[in-house]
Amino acid sequence: MFKKAVDAKSHQRLSGADRKKLRRTIRDRFSNASDALLDLILPPKAELSVSKYPNRVLVYGLEGECPMFFDVDGRGRDIFPTVYALWRVPELLPAFVLKGGDVSRFMLGGADLMFPGIRITTEGLPSFSSGEPWAVKVPGNPAAIAVGTTTMSSTEALKAGLRGKALKICHYYRDTLWESAENCHVPNAGFLEDVVFEDPALFLSGRASDSSEVDPSVDPGNMISNEDMREVIDADTASSETYVDESNIEGQHSLCVEEVDALLDKCLLQALHTTIKEKDLPIPGSTFWSSHVLPCRPPGITLDIKKSSHKKLSKWLQAKASGGLISVKEDKHKKEVILFSVNRNHPDYMSYKPEKKEVDKTGPSTNNVSSEERVQKSLEVSEIYKPSVHVNPIFASVGAETSRLYTASEASEIVFQYVEKENLVKPSNKSTVTLDATLCDALFKGAIKKGSTYPTEIHKKDLGQTFIGRMQAHHCVTRGNDTVVRKGALKPIQIMTERRQGNKKVTKLSGMESFLLDSETLASELQKKCASSTTVAELPGKKGEEVLVQGGVIDDLARYLVEQYGVPKRYIEVLDKTKR
Repeated sequence: MFKKAVDAKSHQRLSGADRKKLRRTIRDRFSNASDALLDLILPPKAELSVSKYPNRVLVYGLEGECPMFFDVDGRGRDIFPTVYALWRVPELLPAFVLKGGDVSRFMLGGADLMFPGIRITTEGLPSFSSGEPWAVKVPGNPAAIAVGTTTMSSTEALKAGLRGKALKICHYYRDTLWESAENCHVPNAGFLEDVVFEDPALFLSGRASDSSEVDPSVDPGNMISNEDMREVIDADTASSETYVDESNIEGQHSLCVEEVDALLDKCLLQALHTTIKEKDLPIPGSTFWSSHVLPCRPPGITLDIKKSSHKKLSKWLQAKASGGLISVKEDKHKKEVILFSVNRNHPDYMSYKPEKKEVDKTGPSTNNVSSEERVQKSLEVSEIYKPSVHVNPIFASVGAETSRLYTASEASEIVFQYVEKENLVKPSNKSTVTLDATLCDALFKGAIKKGSTYPTEIHKKDLGQTFIGRMQAHHCVTRGNDTVVRKGALKPIQIMTERRQGNKKVTKLSGMESFLLDSETLASELQKKCASSTTVAELPGKKGEEVLVQGGVIDDLARYLVEQYGVPKRYIEVLDKTKR
């Protein structure tokens, strides 16, 4: 259904009544769709939008984020969750489990699910009826890779000897619906470009047991091997680095236990120096391993914790904690070791000199695109913040300037520097920050109603965002050599089609100035692009101009702004007043 790219006819924001109707439709369609689960997929305060396609398909999503549901016939009878929705709430749909990760290659190529590719447990085939929505997963990975409808009932399937088509796939990971998200992402490191394997985090945290502790309900032949697991981890965590097959490298030899231990220590220190910040702590051990330790290994080297003297990630981290370099704590509920703090005064930490990564100096490919066109498309939009009277004392305390502008990460770093300087991390709970008078005033003075009690502590994950919320919002727009910084949030470009006298359509485009676009130049280009007459007029009672294009070319204008000028989709608002 979403194999080929199809442009949506329109994008509209859902009204309150439409939101309620959508929730009722989902609850009627899926028995597991409780209000609590729906709030996780469709947050009550989030803006929802619907995209209408020429084939009558409706796609509902979080505005500026991910598609969450799609309606096949546009009538609400065949509505399905996307893989993004199932990654948030896996229990929304029952799922077939493939016999192995390799089978997922066919699914991601657009093939339907056949019964021979399904893993049947000792309990037998689950019960289902024809036409039911089901998801597809791979062994050892809780995240769904596809969604479809059953082609027959379980009774009919058993009579057919478990042969034939089990599931007609409607949507799968990496199809055009998945790619339509503003920020395409994957739920874990098991999701590669053309195949999905077991989640390495579960393997590394001890949930995927050693061969001596294999779950008897799991077929050993379906488990991913150590070599395949390292390939999955390497492909996901080593940015712009591909997996290197050791057997194909001349002169490459297997590392001994002592060499693996030394390499682990080096990667640990490199990560503690370069990527781990105080605001990141506490952090799960599996995340620390996959996102911080592995990317610090030398290029072309495969790092396997099982080949070290520690054998397991948890034991290695506990060994480093006993040496005083870090402090860890075991989360018995999640059965995982948590890294809580780093002793930056430890002799090993202080004596280590972090290595600098080489910067890729390879220039971008021209692909017959002129430098003028590249400059024209090279748009950069960033949100920046200026210190206000509320947070000025925090900046002054750490010696930071109060007159310059900061990115969100830079501003967050300032407040964590203050926390570290004043030693405000709660000793009994490293994830909590105790508020002194200065920090409490910076975060809450004037924001708490009179008579209410001021908080005495705040969680680390909320500290940075709360601090940024007390600063003055600005935005910076850069196109080529021109840069403009303005106060407030960036207003989107508006494209609107309406009818004029004589039942003729005209499309208006305004707000180009915010993105450093010249209205006269744009009008001239659109005249050739749309083969229509164009005019430029001043906006009544407002600053700026608008471009008028004869005809209903709302989709053409939006596509042209994205492709030719690099304007992000989230900064384009479209409204078609000609539709009834």
